[in-house]
Amino acid sequence: MTLGVVIPCYRQERFLPRTVAALERALEGRSWRGVLVLAAPTREPLPALGAPWTVIAPPVSRPLTPGAARMLGFAACGGEWVLFVDADVEIEADWLEQALATAARGSAPGGLWGRIEEWFVAGRGEPPGTVRRGSPDMYRVGEGERRVPYLATLALYRRAALIAAGGYDARLSSEEDFELGLRFGGLRLELRSLPGLAARHWSEPRPSFTELARRWRTGLCFGQGQVLRLYLGRRGLGALLRRQALNLATLGMWGLGLAAAAAALAVRDPAPLAVWLLLPLLVIAVMTARKRSVRLAVHSLLSWTLNATGLAVGFLRRPEARGAAAAPVEA
Repeated sequence: MTLGVVIPCYRQERFLPRTVAALERALEGRSWRGVLVLAAPTREPLPALGAPWTVIAPPVSRPLTPGAARMLGFAACGGEWVLFVDADVEIEADWLEQALATAARGSAPGGLWGRIEEWFVAGRGEPPGTVRRGSPDMYRVGEGERRVPYLATLALYRRAALIAAGGYDARLSSEEDFELGLRFGGLRLELRSLPGLAARHWSEPRPSFTELARRWRTGLCFGQGQVLRLYLGRRGLGALLRRQALNLATLGMWGLGLAAAAAALAVRDPAPLAVWLLLPLLVIAVMTARKRSVRLAVHSLLSWTLNATGLAVGFLRRPEARGAAAAPVEA
């Protein structure tokens, strides 16, 4: 069995040395070919890369979408199986050994995944070198082996299965993983999560207000609306609507607010707007009780509002593929 490895990197150079080192340790003694795709011009020097690595840095005016960066690497890395690892992910050698053994079997599924821990590096006001763990299971896949609807952040795909499904959609600013899972499901191509810790995901401390601004600036919050637009009238729209239920409910809440404001102006009475204000105040009160922090409650409401607004913007804009890997893979 031959193996290709793809690392798409967008402003994650800080974590890249950890990612590369973990991969090289886990794959020591194996034959593989790796491709590092710089989705945007790098701001920091890259770590030392050995012979198996190729760096692709396309001259783009705008950053590649996640799907475009992955498909660019996919086309260059070769391999019967392809391992996609985000640039801020530290893979576990034991999990990879298990995954490659599963992949080598004739009855292997179309793709493999596993439990991913969330880890944060030192934040503002914390001593340098401070790390702390966030969620022990970012995607709630559980400890046991089971079928899953999609793979994200870390994914080992059988090349033939990914080609049959059409590859990652380069038009999406986000949600490319879930959307690909819909197509795998439509073709009855199985995706599985294997037991044990698969990887650690590293990032700046979250939740943070800076992260909200980054999601808007990079366009990550537009993918929810882009994928809904693409699936209008198609199988899979129901699953997408259920996935976006919170964002859609948030849109509805602010839509009611606009209607209340219009009614207040029409009748020259602030009562309709005052009644509506009870709704966001109730949301903040409930989230304060759940998170035990007014700041985190306000952050939650702002996060939902940003994602809901991004959904609306993404839905109204026609999605466009970015980069040389824009076209889906043909079977």
